Amino acid sequence: MRTLVDIPDAQIEALDKLAAAKQVSRASLIREAVGELLDRQKDDVVRSGFGLWGNSEDGLAVQRRLRSEW
Repeated sequence: MRTLVDIPDAQIEALDKLAAAKQVSRASLIREAVGELLDRQKDDVVRSGFGLWGNSEDGLAVQRRLRSEW
């Protein structure tokens, strides 16, 4: 899918230099950057879930309590 994005001239120049050095297209670099951003966001969502229970109750105690309901 094509998308129109405004990027400052200085960043375009930097992208062009990097693309030439890596022998890839500017579009390829942008796709890579977007992919990395989205991957980091996924990781942030996963990391934000750790420790949600805080110190309120021991994990083993939670397991035993929940299993006792079976």
